[in-house]
Amino acid sequence: MSQLKALSACSAATLISHGPRREDLASASASTLKFGAGASELNGSPLVSQHCRLVKAHKSQVIKAVASNDKETVSAGATNGRGFRGKLNKVVLAYSGGLDTSVIVPWLRENYGCEVVCFTADVGQGIKELDGLEQKAKASGACQLVVKDLKEEFVQDYIFPCLRAGAVYERKYLLGTSMARPVIAKAMVDVAKEVGADAVSHGCTGKGNDQACVRFELTFFSLNPELHVVAPWREWDIQGREDAIEYAKKHNVPVPVTKKSIYSRDRNLWHLSHEGDILEDPANEPEKDMYMMSVDPVDAPNEPEYVEIGIVSGLPVSVNGKQLSPASLLTELNELGGKHGIGRIDMVENRLVGMKSRGVYETPGGTILFCAVRELESLTLDRETIQVKDSLALKYAELVYAGRWFDPLRESMDAFMQKITATTTGSVTLKLYKGSVSVVGRTSPHSLYRQDISSFENGQIYDQADAAGFIRLYGLPMRVRAMLENGM
Repeated sequence: MSQLKALSACSAATLISHGPRREDLASASASTLKFGAGASELNGSPLVSQHCRLVKAHKSQVIKAVASNDKETVSAGATNGRGFRGKLNKVVLAYSGGLDTSVIVPWLRENYGCEVVCFTADVGQGIKELDGLEQKAKASGACQLVVKDLKEEFVQDYIFPCLRAGAVYERKYLLGTSMARPVIAKAMVDVAKEVGADAVSHGCTGKGNDQACVRFELTFFSLNPELHVVAPWREWDIQGREDAIEYAKKHNVPVPVTKKSIYSRDRNLWHLSHEGDILEDPANEPEKDMYMMSVDPVDAPNEPEYVEIGIVSGLPVSVNGKQLSPASLLTELNELGGKHGIGRIDMVENRLVGMKSRGVYETPGGTILFCAVRELESLTLDRETIQVKDSLALKYAELVYAGRWFDPLRESMDAFMQKITATTTGSVTLKLYKGSVSVVGRTSPHSLYRQDISSFENGQIYDQADAAGFIRLYGLPMRVRAMLENGM
């Protein structure tokens, strides 16, 4: 029967998984693909699957597809009747092609008697993992594979609002994984509607991926509370990798043969995180060869490089005078920052469930952008506004970290941030040198800085004599306290 075949990879790929990221597995959304189900002998007797077809997605760009004729067989028990745990019609699974999600496909079919639509998002994690994904999904017994390119949406609608808000979690973390989860989960909800699914599923665990569970599921609840959420790691008897391999063999699911990284990593267009192995001891220095997005500052060029960032209403729009789309702009700055060893942080953070976790993050382009926006605000925002904005940024970051992207409080705070940064327009010139970013120039048509007022030379606007009365009034509480203590 008709089945969709891969043609060529799109410019960006699917979820890269250099080890079982504690934040989470998975993927989801902006170029849509649906591939035919593949052969899978779950319970013995085969049955011909339903014809799968390519469906055009809203605001999406098809990554790859062409039709051909093949016979496909899937398990009779998978879609006939009730499963061991109940009955669902169709489930959209956040799919990476790794061991865990490959095993989840037959488990869902066996336990819920449902069709499984595998869903993978490209949020800039790299192209390698897209290759062969169709075959993996089909071999696991999926009915369809949906791939969406979300890079522009991710940067424009999730990264840039956090950048404008100045959201940084616990003084260091620029929220790379936290921002990616809601865009992926939102895409899953959209796909569920497109394919008529009544449930969604993810491969996040309850401990290492505790925050991923929350971030995915809060988004599901916010956007479609009627969807069932299936989290196999909270239900099944599989305890680890060996159990998963045994289950895969029992159900004729090809086990992905990959070189297992000693680190748990999560990558997208904004950052790359590293956890696990020697990093679990906060006293250990990260190994030099662990880093992938940036060179060691020691090995960075011996000459500094200057870059000019153009900003309009608090959001970056150009690099060195060249107008770029959000994703293209960030990609260029990642390359530039990585070359100079920019954006490495090593931190112990407080996770949502209360435990502490040590992580190392690479955010080269993001570090450059945060510096640029902050420096421009020093010209365009007054003291009280900066203080209020900074205080709200802490709460904003907390909400994003906790998976509450679609919370009305965050949305209201975002409206405030958009309003007060309306005049944050101009350009900032930065110097990149061996891991450091320093500002060397800033300019704005809305600058509150007046050289004729700020100059040490006498001017007509600021009269030095005015200071005397101000100081007496401003210091009055301190004078009164001192008078009391001295019996005056």
